[in-house]
Amino acid sequence: MKYRLFGNTGLRVSELCFGTMGFGTEWGWGSDKEESRKIFDTFANADGNFFDTANRYTEGTSEKFLGEFIASDRDHFVIATKYTLKDRNGDLNFAGNHRKNLMRSVRDSLKRLNTEYIDILWMHAWDLMTPVDEIMRGFDDLVSRGLVHYIGVSDTPAWVVSQCNTLAQLRGWSQFAGLQVEYSLIQRTVEFDLFSMATAFGMTVTPWAPLGGGALTGKYLKGEKGRIQEGSKRLSERARSITQKVVEVAEHLGVTPAQVAINWTRQHRQLSMVPIIGATKVAHVEDMLGATKFVLPRAAFDELNEITKIDLPFPYSFFAEKTPMDVVYSGAREKLEDSRFRVSDY
Repeated sequence: MKYRLFGNTGLRVSELCFGTMGFGTEWGWGSDKEESRKIFDTFANADGNFFDTANRYTEGTSEKFLGEFIASDRDHFVIATKYTLKDRNGDLNFAGNHRKNLMRSVRDSLKRLNTEYIDILWMHAWDLMTPVDEIMRGFDDLVSRGLVHYIGVSDTPAWVVSQCNTLAQLRGWSQFAGLQVEYSLIQRTVEFDLFSMATAFGMTVTPWAPLGGGALTGKYLKGEKGRIQEGSKRLSERARSITQKVVEVAEHLGVTPAQVAINWTRQHRQLSMVPIIGATKVAHVEDMLGATKFVLPRAAFDELNEITKIDLPFPYSFFAEKTPMDVVYSGAREKLEDSRFRVSDY
């Protein structure tokens, strides 16, 4: 694999990130320790250095396994974990974005990972109430103490992330360098405000579920079973038609549907994209790693864009209209070469 810089930092991360939510069987699925080690080695041997976990994954087993696997060469690997989600039922201070939970969660993650520092710490999700100055000051304290090197944010509205980073800029605190969101051919709604915000702040985007929970591999079209429940949007008629097109493109190119779906995600928009892949079998990891060996032809890329396009929300739909733009640019938009924003980007 090749490497990319993580946001506006000097950190080098592999072009794919491996998500370790499947390390452990506590949730009724996943891989045991032996298989998890094989999966880890397969990704690492392909020059993958970027691994993503969280305090909640498999009740802490994911972090424990990962900590053991990286122990012999800790400084080589870039380890990202998260805080926010619960570690104890019924106790409000064992969940959320507030400082008390942040400090406790990081302390416990460091123990499970058996490491002195976390390379990237993500806020896993917005709790809708913790003040942004409390969040960002807490992160900056951890960075100042050397317990965390870089920070990122996941599953949070663009306006909240913008508040956080703007405040951090003003006060000289550490800023979010990465954005983690669900993104795939089936889920493109994040392209507007969230991706525009990521571009403005120079953030790397690490999409989770780039295969739509496995739907885009085509296995559900064949009648195979999986974790996706009937009624899910990932199994809707629209999702099935998109998946069928992915399968057709893959057959035409002589590659697999998983590779097509991952590469569409990696190639879409002018953003630093590092998809998070996950697997519970070595063969699946090997399949997804094949995405790094080719680029989707423009015709295939455009075909997938067309079948998955979604309606522009306001105000982007307003910007796409000729009359408003004629008024904004005095009817001479084509004379302005410095095009920092194009509706065609969406």
